[in-house]
Amino acid sequence: MLLRMAVCARLCGGGQSRRCRRRQRHSQADQDSDSEMDMDDEEEEERVVGKTKDEPEGSSCHNSRPSGAGALGSGDSASASAGPPHPQSLLDLPPELLVEIFSSLPGTALPNLALVCKKFRQILNTETIWRRRCTEEFGMRDDLRKMEIVGMSSRDLYVKRVNPQVKSGRFMKLLPDYEHMDYRDVYTHLLHPYRHILGLWQPDIGPYGGLLNVVVDGLFIIGWMYLPPHDPRVEDPMRRRPLFRIHMWEKNKATIECMYGHKGPHKGDIQTVKKDEFSTKCNQTDHHRMPGGRQEEFRTWLEEEWGRTLEDIFHEHMQELILMKFIYTSQYDNCLTYRRIYLPPCLPSDLLQPGLFKGTYGSHGLEIIMLSFHDSKAKATKLTGDPNVPAGQLTLEIDLNCPVRLPDLEHQRSMEELSRLVLGVHEEAQRGLQARDAPSEAAEADPPQGAEGVEPGAAACSAAPEAQPFVLPLGVMTRNEVYPRTCKMCFYGTGLIAGHGFTSPERTPGLFVLFDDDRFGFIWLELKSFSLYSRLTDQLSHAQAPSIERFEAMLRNMQSWTS
Repeated sequence: MLLRMAVCARLCGGGQSRRCRRRQRHSQADQDSDSEMDMDDEEEEERVVGKTKDEPEGSSCHNSRPSGAGALGSGDSASASAGPPHPQSLLDLPPELLVEIFSSLPGTALPNLALVCKKFRQILNTETIWRRRCTEEFGMRDDLRKMEIVGMSSRDLYVKRVNPQVKSGRFMKLLPDYEHMDYRDVYTHLLHPYRHILGLWQPDIGPYGGLLNVVVDGLFIIGWMYLPPHDPRVEDPMRRRPLFRIHMWEKNKATIECMYGHKGPHKGDIQTVKKDEFSTKCNQTDHHRMPGGRQEEFRTWLEEEWGRTLEDIFHEHMQELILMKFIYTSQYDNCLTYRRIYLPPCLPSDLLQPGLFKGTYGSHGLEIIMLSFHDSKAKATKLTGDPNVPAGQLTLEIDLNCPVRLPDLEHQRSMEELSRLVLGVHEEAQRGLQARDAPSEAAEADPPQGAEGVEPGAAACSAAPEAQPFVLPLGVMTRNEVYPRTCKMCFYGTGLIAGHGFTSPERTPGLFVLFDDDRFGFIWLELKSFSLYSRLTDQLSHAQAPSIERFEAMLRNMQSWTS
């Protein structure tokens, strides 16, 4: 349908532009063949938007054909003159129908369409067309004619950080003048030029990583850094901090501002390094400094990052980790490189919906991981990390072919009993790996039956299991005593542990505990600790992986970024 419209638009019937007529004069030799194509296209258009001879005359869009128009149908002039006129090109359609047609085309195709003729160019100035493109392609929801607050948390970003003395009723004086702004300018100079940075990104901050979400928010494109809730409240919502924003300060120009620090927006820059990678730069880093010097900056950072003061943290090792992170991360001054990441694809056979989760990691605080499924394996990859196991590494790997049946509640309290069950499955899993590496005769042998407490792997994802009581064994450390007391399923898995600086990394056995669709846990046997994970429920747009292959390649690249 759109192809036929494009052909008709190029031909333009009798209302051709000067450029179209010039091309016809320069291609006189092909005129006969072009005429035949014109006739075929006109007949096709008649079947799509034309009217039959039996329709009433009052339903016609035009009373006469444009000058120079060719005949339609069989070429019988008497029959054509007796019936109502039929549109023979897009130019014959009423403007409101053309607006609807053009609104369904990609915004990138509209500038070329405006070159066809004067009528098309005039229609493409209609705000409805560009507003629909801004909405459908970029999710822009605000009405430029009715906006009172521009962008998420505009009252905070402008009033409190630019001038705290301004009353709420006067904050619009601090905003740009959008009176003469239109959707075409927003699409052309803001949304389309910066479309490649929308979505999820991981900043290159050494072992710490992070999660950046770049979204269209009103007349802004804002880069929000996602921060886990304060330790150990793993089920609290994520916190967000704006790092940069792009908006239309002038009619035909987008402005980039750094939002880092506490003195309000200031000049910044964004550079696209290569595909799926970009960098931010602050041009006024003095805005990041505080009057009290580094000590005041550290106290403010500690309150925002951990929700407490250094005096409240009694563990000396934890104090060292916190101070180390502040010194390392503050040196970047919001001059960072970001690499694109995708949300994991979802399949009907998955144990639960994959996605992003917040998890407890002992003295390192809360970290963000990505749960994905790969045939009979579930993998949890760190998006944020620590000096021991950095971001990008595979923190958990779960074998869905090795479910574990928990004993009764009384025996669950025994760490020795849990270790016996999990290590028994671990030995069977190791023998299975050796059997796969053995000669083909071994593959024909009967598969191992498993140790006590192990069920066949085929039952792992069959019927929905009933909830069973769950309690942590005595002696297992946990940051949060408020964990679910029932679980659905348990599986054998391994967790990655390492020394400071990611030295001597090794995978150690543990137990994966599925509580419900939004929570799971992992018991680290060697560390005698428990990590609780809760789903990140924020809506994340422009983050779906184009294909499973692209997602798998991204996971491999993430490990190399911080190895």
